[in-house]
Amino acid sequence: MDRELSQAIWVKSSLSGGNGGDCVEVARLSGARVGVRDSKDPSGPALVLTSGQWAAFTGWVRAGKAV
Repeated sequence: MDRELSQAIWVKSSLSGGNGGDCVEVARLSGARVGVRDSKDPSGPALVLTSGQWAAFTGWVRAGKAV
């Protein structure tokens, strides 16, 4: 898993504004999983979500339920 995360292609949302602020990066992983990490700490921990978990999370954010 660590190797897959270190070799993943990480991207920021186009909505992040590229200001270097508080951003998350995501990467498509094998098995329809999605990696999520803090852009300010690329060597730090990453979450690995199933496609269903990712869909639920992004739906929650779109609904304005993010803190």
